[in-house]
Amino acid sequence: QVQLVESGGGLVQAGGSLRLSCAASGRIFSINAMGWYRQAPGKQRELVAVSTSGGSTNYADSVKGRFTISRGNAKNTVSLQMNSLKPEDTAVYYCKAEGALVVGSGRSDYWGQGTQVTVSS
Repeated sequence: QVQLVESGGGLVQAGGSLRLSCAASGRIFSINAMGWYRQAPGKQRELVAVSTSGGSTNYADSVKGRFTISRGNAKNTVSLQMNSLKPEDTAVYYCKAEGALVVGSGRSDYWGQGTQVTVSS
């Protein structure tokens, strides 16, 4: 049993900033990677950024130089600092834990409920 809770979404003007945070809870022994995905209306869910427990990061081309993903010292937390936001960043943003070792569970991947980010022009 794992829960991922996102926070920090909201409405912001173009050029502004938001910081999303996510915390995983439950009987979690470890999480290999945590990432942020987003889904805009009429589009498929896409990777925004991912961070592994070893410190590697990867970003979608559309957000490179603007977004920064960070893992907490406790590896069950992750944040996404979003700067220079554009209207095309508008989407529901989802936190995902990947490669999780969870006591009593055969699953390894878990999703948060999503948080809305709206960027006005």
